Amino acid sequence: MTEVRPGAAASASLWERDEEVSAVERAVEALCADRSSSGSLLVFRGESGLGKTALLTETRRIAEARGCTVWSARGGETLRSVPFNVVRQLLQPALVSLMPEEAREYLGDWFDIAGPALGITEPGERRADPQGVCDGLVAAVRRLAKRYFPLVLLIDDAHWADQETLSWLAAFAERLDDLSVLVVVARRPGEVSGESARHLDAVAAAAGGPVATLSALTPDAVAGLTRSTLGEHADAPFCREVWAVTGGNPYETVELLAKVRDSELEPAESSAAELRPLNKSARGGGLVARLEELGIDATRFAWAAAILGADISVDLVAQLAGMSADDADRCAELLCQARILTGPDLAAGRSDDGALEFVHPLIATAVYNSIPDALRTAMHGIAAQVVTDSGRGAAAASRHLLQVHPDDDDELVEQLREAAREHLAVGAPDAARRCLERALLEPPLPDAHAQVLYELGCATLLTAPSRTIGHLQTALAMPGLDGPQRVDAVFRLSQALLHNDQIEEAVRTVESEAARHTEGPARLRLQAVQYMWEGIHAGEATSPGRSARLAELAGGCTGRDNSERALLILRAFDAMTHGENAEEVVELCDRALVNGRLAPGLGWTDMEWGIELLLMLANSYAYTDRLDRAEALYTEALRSYESAGWSGGHIALAHAYVGLGHRRRGRLREAETSLRESLRLAERIGRGLPLYWTATCNLVDTLLARGHVDEAWRVAEQYGFAPPYPSTIVLPDPRSVRGRLLLAVGRTQDGINELEAAEKAAAARGHHNTVLVPCAVDLARALAVEDPERAARLAADVRRQAERFGTDTAIGEALRCAAALETGQRAVRLAAQAVAYLEASPCQYEHAAARVEYGIVSRSVPEIQRGLTLARSCGADGLVAHAREVLETGRGLR
Repeated sequence: MTEVRPGAAASASLWERDEEVSAVERAVEALCADRSSSGSLLVFRGESGLGKTALLTETRRIAEARGCTVWSARGGETLRSVPFNVVRQLLQPALVSLMPEEAREYLGDWFDIAGPALGITEPGERRADPQGVCDGLVAAVRRLAKRYFPLVLLIDDAHWADQETLSWLAAFAERLDDLSVLVVVARRPGEVSGESARHLDAVAAAAGGPVATLSALTPDAVAGLTRSTLGEHADAPFCREVWAVTGGNPYETVELLAKVRDSELEPAESSAAELRPLNKSARGGGLVARLEELGIDATRFAWAAAILGADISVDLVAQLAGMSADDADRCAELLCQARILTGPDLAAGRSDDGALEFVHPLIATAVYNSIPDALRTAMHGIAAQVVTDSGRGAAAASRHLLQVHPDDDDELVEQLREAAREHLAVGAPDAARRCLERALLEPPLPDAHAQVLYELGCATLLTAPSRTIGHLQTALAMPGLDGPQRVDAVFRLSQALLHNDQIEEAVRTVESEAARHTEGPARLRLQAVQYMWEGIHAGEATSPGRSARLAELAGGCTGRDNSERALLILRAFDAMTHGENAEEVVELCDRALVNGRLAPGLGWTDMEWGIELLLMLANSYAYTDRLDRAEALYTEALRSYESAGWSGGHIALAHAYVGLGHRRRGRLREAETSLRESLRLAERIGRGLPLYWTATCNLVDTLLARGHVDEAWRVAEQYGFAPPYPSTIVLPDPRSVRGRLLLAVGRTQDGINELEAAEKAAAARGHHNTVLVPCAVDLARALAVEDPERAARLAADVRRQAERFGTDTAIGEALRCAAALETGQRAVRLAAQAVAYLEASPCQYEHAAARVEYGIVSRSVPEIQRGLTLARSCGADGLVAHAREVLETGRGLR
């Protein structure tokens, strides 16, 4: 049993906590041992009053005794709607203590991303990406940990932490391996659900060991605690009754013993019957009665403090309670003496720095719940005004506004809309959603109703596409959205439908709206969006005459505005997928640029058109052998998203396409690195999305090119790279890649079946680019022995399509395929021609493979060695092994 200093109430809850305290001591010792030591995480879980806070207090004592820097924060039951509340408590004091230039230096590129969320700098004009802000907060601690080593972070009542903090905590906990930080989290079991519960589960999983679950004190521990508080003369029946009354709950035990001491009750069996009434006065209704005994003013002060919940200062409470400064000081001191509030020595002068807080969350909850409902609602309304007048802004006041009853107040609607904008600016879309949903209940005036719905749809676009659809459809059915804003609402609605896997509905939506407009920029933009969604739809068939209509529409475009530039890009992408002349594709792409660069308003972080259009442009270059231009665009996307702090789906796609660029170049090692990072980021967003398929498909394709067949199969199995396929186009074609994978692992018939399905789907879509959809090439090779005539027809068709397209890569690959089906001198001639074309191609892996194949059929050791050198530079381990084996056996070589 833990030895506790007699009368040390702060340590009372440490009785029978030997294992937990030892775990803390070991973790602090390991942290302090070496600056390069890995971080660690401890999680203490227990019901209310079982001593979680006392363990954190003991952790602070132990850590500070070893010279650690300790930062702490606490969740609040009434503060869960305040975004970044807990992480601000944790980090803000240290950052505010730095000079502004120091804080900017320590946070580096993350200053403008994480700074607004932490409240140390104003947000920028652009809406913050939530995942980017989360990563910025992780980076902030990473950098601060070096300055403040050894650093210990304490988070109490994590079950009441805001969702944004929990998102950061879950991400941070996963990265402790390379961070010398000790994190100690205390929480109750249950209490939360949904995303917050998922984040807390992730934190528990990252602890790397069993979560310490606290239990109530045994009768012996309560007896020891009773005697250490009241004296050794406390008899056994009295001690036993203390345990029976409190159930061994440490907090209730301490409060009850304080009551016994204050009432000068004799700790003997004869007084045991008085313990239950005393215990009731320490909590729940008894606590409320005790509060009322302190007087009306003290009760009103406590109510106001409970309404504020955080940043409780005597000045703010006085304003909310409507009392003078002197009366407020007196009430604060009285409540501190009654162990309801705690704070600095108020006799030494008032403090307005938010130093007051409730002694225990149980007390805060009991006081808050004791406020009559109508009065509580009214006080929240007053609190909103007090907070606003104090200069904290609409976002800080919004949690109070959310509690006010709807009353046709158009001013409140505007306050909530402003709060939503502030929340979005710091990367808290869920908080923005809550504000706008509450604004709808007011309700808004008729001329503003559609605007609020539109703003709500924009706020929930990436987090809840199905909900966004309803909001935007309702907004578009009401008066109030006109001109460019209506067009933008239709575009965002179609985006939400796309993200919700309703691509056909997305197409119909923009098509219907376009029909309502006369010729002009709005109609042109909507038509471009329609063709964009049709262009990425992976359905079995395309609408008749679509390409011809698109060609006709784009034919008159000069690129004078972004709608025309969008149509040129869409036409180029359509022509590239159909295998039309590559030079014409490139000419269309070039016309969509301004002096070789993206036009203003068409940048990677511009929201008017979205990422899909620019990826079509970059991919059109990538598959027409203009890899220099494609890679420049991919790299620009990655840099733009990193500098803007966008760490969600956008940056996952950027990494995927940087990887695709490396893969096309033949830089297979670099490709694998980028694609694994893309897949890691995509995992955080969710499986089944197009970006997830893009990362997985390209990683499998790259691993096959490297010759890592077993790893490619493991990745495919782990990440679900199998039918059913997504409803949007993925590059390269996933059916073709999976067919090649099945052939590589020896499932020949399954591979043939998959490639035949890919060929059928490509034919239905008119996708005849043999590099983009290489199924016919692999199918011809697979059928070479079983059905040579069909294989030859396939190879001939591939060559015809490649020559029509006209790139060196397409023709070279077609010739490689043809050579593989021939023997003798004809095979040698075709292989030589393949080498000539692929040598001029930017695709070095294909060039290396062609060299090795040509060397084998021509029996030329120098050619095989040239191919081997190229294969090594590419990281094509399988090709290297094959070339070495041929050279080592030496049969038939010159």
